[in-house]
Amino acid sequence: SGELVLHADLMQLAPWHLNDMIVDAKGRAYVGNFGWDLMAGAAPRSTVLIRVDPDGSASVAADGLMFPNGTGITPDGRTMIISESFAGHLTAFDIADDGSLSRRRVWARIGDAPGDLHGEVPDSVGIPDGLCLDAEGAVWVADAVRHCVIRVAEGGQQLERISTGAMGVYACMLGGHDGRTLYLCAAPSFAEHERAHTREAKLLSVRVKVPHAGLP
Repeated sequence: SGELVLHADLMQLAPWHLNDMIVDAKGRAYVGNFGWDLMAGAAPRSTVLIRVDPDGSASVAADGLMFPNGTGITPDGRTMIISESFAGHLTAFDIADDGSLSRRRVWARIGDAPGDLHGEVPDSVGIPDGLCLDAEGAVWVADAVRHCVIRVAEGGQQLERISTGAMGVYACMLGGHDGRTLYLCAAPSFAEHERAHTREAKLLSVRVKVPHAGLP
């Protein structure tokens, strides 16, 4: 009918705003959250990744994550790659048949972990945000402070970098008729007090050589 209904209440599991989410081939949703009041300048702290099963039951899939953000699942459904934005790296987990996560490891380092985002941020800092996977096993990831998307291989080798100039970029996805169009969600900044009353965001696109793979 198109009516919105409550699927899962995560109030008791998520300490702050819900953020990026991915749904696997079996209908399980993995939901990240901020972990703390970022926009009010609160000190960073670790948080959890929440799993919501198709029946709406929710549980903690992993803890100790620093701002779990953009997420992808490999084509075989066996590996999750997730941005830990305030750790400066992409983290991988093995996914078991029952949806549980194990063998946590750093998949690729994007930059130094950010500290205080107020004022000038050093060039060495990277904040991995939204991401997507391609057919060669690489990841395109938006860097929320360096105004670019980076194509990175497991282990951290940076294969390509596309600048968005004066615009920050916060999410990316491969799509189009052949999966080779990279779409970028861009805006001058991500600060709520700067963006709440403006209409300056843009959806950008660029053609790339390697097509999309995996989820989402």
